[in-house]
Amino acid sequence: MAQSQGLQRVRRRFSGYVSDMGVDTAETDLSWYALVLPKAILFAAILLIPFIGAFYISLHEWAPLAQEHPFVGLDNYIRLFNDPIFYNAIINTAGYSFALLVFDVPIALGLALLLNMNLRGTKFYSGAIFLPVVTSWVVVSLIWTWLYNPEYGLLNAILGGIGLPQLSWLQSSSTALASIALMSVWKHIGFNMVIFLAGLKGIPDDYYEAAIVDGANRWERFRYITLPLLKPTTFFVFIVTLIFSFRVYTQVYVMTQGGPVRSTYTIVYYFWQAGFQQFEMGYASAIAVVLFLIVFGLSILQQRTWGDDVEY
Repeated sequence: MAQSQGLQRVRRRFSGYVSDMGVDTAETDLSWYALVLPKAILFAAILLIPFIGAFYISLHEWAPLAQEHPFVGLDNYIRLFNDPIFYNAIINTAGYSFALLVFDVPIALGLALLLNMNLRGTKFYSGAIFLPVVTSWVVVSLIWTWLYNPEYGLLNAILGGIGLPQLSWLQSSSTALASIALMSVWKHIGFNMVIFLAGLKGIPDDYYEAAIVDGANRWERFRYITLPLLKPTTFFVFIVTLIFSFRVYTQVYVMTQGGPVRSTYTIVYYFWQAGFQQFEMGYASAIAVVLFLIVFGLSILQQRTWGDDVEY
């Protein structure tokens, strides 16, 4: 419903814009459909058709090399909702997502605010922070696996050097997931920083100049100008980070293989194992459908919580 209202608002704005240019109603409708149709086709090709295909497969007992795929109805979903490994994967994925939302987003905003002050060396620091974003997940995971090594890793060397107890970063079930989340925050933070920086650049300087004339200090300008005008950007960052965090797989595969004791087992890792190790495509598709519904539901919930004035 919210999406539909947003679409209607966009259409009204589009119609008003082209009407001001002297375009009649028929041409306005034609231009509207020409604008929307490519995106609708892209949406169907990338999201709708794969989702329908996954849901269809999830209703069958589907082995890759089998000639027949018997219809089993909702058996895969019943099995999934009685599977303790699946609930463990949900808890791990939720914890990982929570860590990214709590640490990644605020730190990225802080870095963007610093870089937006045009201090000396801004281009160098922005490039250095963004560099991990364009680096392969496999490469980054291998580097951090070395950093986390309990015998010769750099992090334990630093802890030992300042007199703190050394940690079994990836070998302990109590620290493995947090260690992967820490690495992911480091790699992904540059992406969110760039998005926030673009949002800050879009805020007119006139607002800040008027606030300074009125006697507003730095905190008041941040609270009453920056934060409200960054609301659409922040909403976008939250949604993108949430979707990204629920897709966590590569770093888990490279660094821990889901261990120790399934403490880093995530939903996508479980999906991969069910589909490509156990070759239970029907069950793996059921996991994929439930994952999609979880992310879709959380996105709708965030949009409802955020307010109706955020539009994309």
